[in-house]
Amino acid sequence: MSTFEHKAGTAIECLSIPLKLTKEISYDESGRELLKCGFKIGGGIDQDFRQSPQAFTDNGIYVTDVSPEGPAWSCGLRMGDKILQCNGYDFTMVTHKKAVEYIKKHPILNMLIARKGVTQS
Repeated sequence: MSTFEHKAGTAIECLSIPLKLTKEISYDESGRELLKCGFKIGGGIDQDFRQSPQAFTDNGIYVTDVSPEGPAWSCGLRMGDKILQCNGYDFTMVTHKKAVEYIKKHPILNMLIARKGVTQS
């Protein structure tokens, strides 16, 4: 079974790329500190991947946008990457909302990602 056709809840064995993303500190108009990661995600076990405009092939969490020259781009994250783990948390069995909450919660993201054409066996 391909990494990009993974059925949630089944074991997966694949090559992965480790990335460490340190969020960028910025401030809003009120002076509150914001931590920016510079990417957006799509997918999740609560989503119908067949309806995705990005043509996902499973219910994984995928990177749908990366800001040029932001923290995500600088650490090597690219559009279309599939996030397998984030700080040891399994992203192959997570809802979209839970993935967003988890990413927002941590100032540093140690991720394992799969990338088509690079990590496929």
